[in-house]
Amino acid sequence: MSEVSTMIVRRFPLGILIAVCLLAAALSAQAQSPQSAQYGDQTLAVGGVFNATHLQYGEHWVLGAGAFVDANLTWHYGIEGEAAWGRWHEQSGTHADTYLIGPRYRFASPGSSRFSPYAKFLIGGGEFNFPFYNGGSTATGSYFVMAPGAGIDYRWKPRFDIRLCDVEDQIWPQFTFGSVSNVSISAGLRYRIF
Repeated sequence: MSEVSTMIVRRFPLGILIAVCLLAAALSAQAQSPQSAQYGDQTLAVGGVFNATHLQYGEHWVLGAGAFVDANLTWHYGIEGEAAWGRWHEQSGTHADTYLIGPRYRFASPGSSRFSPYAKFLIGGGEFNFPFYNGGSTATGSYFVMAPGAGIDYRWKPRFDIRLCDVEDQIWPQFTFGSVSNVSISAGLRYRIF
């Protein structure tokens, strides 16, 4: 066998391997889900919500508004930061505001459904306004807050999701009168920036 034919025979399997890899890559790119092509792995989104929070201190519901930012590092793993202000339906000036951040995990796979359920665990600070302290005025305390939670988003338009429901168990372990657990339920709109 000549040197040239030996070289062709040795390189022929390598050429087939390269061709098969390129074909496989082309087929997998064609099979990419529209959700993945639309959103990609890293995304940044902002949103606003209306919320209802049951305050354990005083045993009543307050209504409010909030804002959040979602930064997805991969399709499933991300970080969420949120701020919520519960100011409507106060009783004697009692209300709570929270400023939280933490990891979030999305369960749905790209393109599997328009619904995207998630779980999260946020930590941060909370400000609580107490009623009738020191002769009729109110007092405010700042506390550490942990908030495990879960929710579900619905892909409405290419850049808009509806936050159908988000539920958090906001635990205030160092609250003035002992640990309290407030339940917060919210719904709103999410806009994907990129």
